[in-house]
Amino acid sequence: MPHYNILFLCTGNSSRSIMAEAIMNCKGAPNFTAYSAGSHPTGTVRPKALRQIEAAGLSAEGFRSKSWEEFTKPDSPHLSFVFTVCDNAAKEVCPVWPGQPMTAHWGIPDPAAVEGTPEEIERAYKQAFAMLTTRISLMLALPLATMESLAIKKEIDSIGKR
Repeated sequence: MPHYNILFLCTGNSSRSIMAEAIMNCKGAPNFTAYSAGSHPTGTVRPKALRQIEAAGLSAEGFRSKSWEEFTKPDSPHLSFVFTVCDNAAKEVCPVWPGQPMTAHWGIPDPAAVEGTPEEIERAYKQAFAMLTTRISLMLALPLATMESLAIKKEIDSIGKR
């Protein structure tokens, strides 16, 4: 099977895209390498996102909030896919990605925007993590190596609606 690099985008790169990166790097290894970035990175990763990653038994080490500009440089990893996981980033004009990777929008409600009790906030992070896990698992079940690009695009777009 070929190797695929995936970039998960969110505006702040502090929760959803970070969790997606962690999930894909665990579930998709060794055929997938995931990265995350933001259009307007906050500069910090939310502790609740890191706790969610750890609660799933994944490593929460080494994550940082970074700009999507890091992935537009000539020495950046060649991207196969770029997924927006927040509605704000999906509406923004994205950079031109080298190699013209396949893009899709997988909107996930922002757990960092939830106000309420600690239990309600925790539930929002768990739900976001579960949605990302489901979508990534569905993508990994696709026979990408044998599919034509139009069929891959159709399937990936449909996963974002689940």
